[in-house]
Amino acid sequence: MRSLFLITSETAWLYLSGLTAAYIRLGSGTRSELIDKHGALKLVVVVIVVQLSFYLFDLYDRRFIGKRRFLFNLARAYAVATIFLLALFYIVPSILLGRGVFVLNMTIGAVLTLGCRFLIRWGERHPTLVSKEKVLILGSGKLAIEVARATLERPGAGFSIVGFVDDKPELLGKSLINPSMIGLSEDLERVVADHRVDRIVVAVEDRRGNFPTGGLLNLRLSGRVAVEESACYYERLTGKIATQMVRPSWLIFSDGVRYSEFQQRVRRLANMVLAAFGTLVSLPLMVLVAIAVKLESAGPVLFFQERVGENGRTFQIIKFRSMRVGAEAGSGPVWATVADPRVTRVGRVIRKLRFDELPQFLNVLRGDMNFVGPRPERPEFVERLAAAIPYYSQRHLIKPGLTGWAQIRYPYGASLEESAEKLQYDLYYIKNQSWLLDVTIVFETIKIVLFGRGAR
Repeated sequence: MRSLFLITSETAWLYLSGLTAAYIRLGSGTRSELIDKHGALKLVVVVIVVQLSFYLFDLYDRRFIGKRRFLFNLARAYAVATIFLLALFYIVPSILLGRGVFVLNMTIGAVLTLGCRFLIRWGERHPTLVSKEKVLILGSGKLAIEVARATLERPGAGFSIVGFVDDKPELLGKSLINPSMIGLSEDLERVVADHRVDRIVVAVEDRRGNFPTGGLLNLRLSGRVAVEESACYYERLTGKIATQMVRPSWLIFSDGVRYSEFQQRVRRLANMVLAAFGTLVSLPLMVLVAIAVKLESAGPVLFFQERVGENGRTFQIIKFRSMRVGAEAGSGPVWATVADPRVTRVGRVIRKLRFDELPQFLNVLRGDMNFVGPRPERPEFVERLAAAIPYYSQRHLIKPGLTGWAQIRYPYGASLEESAEKLQYDLYYIKNQSWLLDVTIVFETIKIVLFGRGAR
């Protein structure tokens, strides 16, 4: 709802800046220009282009970014939008409202956007101005602190931590991260009333002791406060499933998407159509990449490698060769690293732009992969990761993808710890997969490809 409000309000003030610019430049002729000459629709084009540029530079991402990066992204967004619109006006002069109007429109829009965004960001850090849900964390261990940390890192999510409650008198009044322990489990109902708590997040690791079942039950049934498991709250807040917080029963009984047989067929058809279209559109580019790979170094243009797919079945993934021939002859299977010496000069470019992945359209056509899903891993790594990371094997319950939720939310994983982090996003996708989520991932992937983020 907060993201929807931001987009809707920004649409309004960007359009208002266009109307203001038109009135300043045209005066009494504004009404005639807007109605008789379709000026109102021309302003809509400007607003759409500017907001698409905002999306491209993560200005609608609810994750908090620093002030300097925000200003840099905003400047780049307006610069790209201005260049694109000028090119569009040159190609189609009839959609230009007027050069003076356009310059004023972009100037007023930038100032208005900057002011409103800083007002929103300032308000998000002042709970007295912006209404936030007051959250009380039941627990004081690592899980409870991680829940609080994730909440504090996302001030725009609409939650405010009032403190911790647990059955540990020695911690009473002490700060665990930023909020402190404000009560004991036996005083739960009083603490909720005193602090006007809206939601209790249960993050107790060991519930065999003095767990306040009666108090939680009374509060939940009274309708005064929401009670939520830490895993559910953390999932909604971060877009990933924390494996250290969940129990197998939670995954088994949790709500999730189940595609019917008909929906599975439609999805398969959609993947095939998109893969065929992608192959045709990118064919000229693939020819150029193939020539570049062949000219730089001796060896095959294409690279085939065994990967683990749906239900643990292996298949041969197809990529353009980006490393020298025999790159792993001495070391065996290893993850790619930053500035990997095995990568060729052409390889660095095509890996940065993700052009080496283009032949995987054929994997989608063959049914080995989908467009969206967990990225397929090598059998040697899967065996090692499955033994060390809980729930790792569950990522093979669905077909792997060209791109995935983990790819747009986390950079390249090249260690046990990074693979464990990416798994949390893969599990979130498996549990919450939908057409809307797939479309979101595809659009986010386009941004990543355009800016070459996360490649190695």
